[in-house]
Amino acid sequence: MKHTLTFISSISLLFSVFLGYAQDVPEISKNMDTIVTKKPKTETVKATKPQIQETQAPIDSVVKTDRYGLRVGVDLYKLTRGIYDKNYKGVEFVGDWRLTKKYYLAAELGYEDKTTEDDRLTSSATGTYIKAGFDYNFYQNWLDMENLITIGLRGGFSSFNQELYSYKIYNPNPYWGELPAISTNEKYSGLTATWIEVALGLKAQVVKNVFVGFGVQLKLLTTNKEPNNFENLYIPGFNRTYDGSFGIGFNYTVSYFIPIYKKKTMASEVAKKVEPKKKK
Repeated sequence: MKHTLTFISSISLLFSVFLGYAQDVPEISKNMDTIVTKKPKTETVKATKPQIQETQAPIDSVVKTDRYGLRVGVDLYKLTRGIYDKNYKGVEFVGDWRLTKKYYLAAELGYEDKTTEDDRLTSSATGTYIKAGFDYNFYQNWLDMENLITIGLRGGFSSFNQELYSYKIYNPNPYWGELPAISTNEKYSGLTATWIEVALGLKAQVVKNVFVGFGVQLKLLTTNKEPNNFENLYIPGFNRTYDGSFGIGFNYTVSYFIPIYKKKTMASEVAKKVEPKKKK
């Protein structure tokens, strides 16, 4: 009995100690050994590429006024040639009408009296001529300039008379020397000729509405009505013919422009506005 009480006392003491320890140590949950830290959610912004904005913003807007009208003048070369050449008299009037921005209707009207002194004969040609066609201006002017560098095409027609003053008979065996010239006054009227020509020229405005120009013409004879026993050595408006069917001419002109009406045109350039790229 004594041993039994001692054993029960021992058990009670151990149980009291265990209860005291359990009250002093806090309860540890199963999840205490693992600490999970949750990060706050943040919104991510994706970087987008800069967009190119095309804006039709005119950086140069210029109103240009083109003048249209008639230009008339005279060929100074033919007009002054008679001063130093006793065998020539002539005059030529030139004119053009601005049809479009680049194209011009052009014409020349003239008169020539040319005496030809050759080794075998002496003759003269007197008559009038007209040439008509167009010019194309391929020169790009600045704002208020009206200069021209042109290429054009003409058709020419001449009505003239020929007069034969003297001639020599060809002698293939001049043992006794050359035969004397035979004087004659034969006249041939109602003669005509036609041709086509390519004209190259330039005109520069020296003062307001006054232009100085220079031109060269390359000509091809298409028809030529001749006397029965005599050739046309010179055709007014065409030039000499004894070099073949081709001819060359040139003129030096001064002309005055008469403005009739105006046209306004707008020239603008569109800029493309690009935003600078952002660095990543």
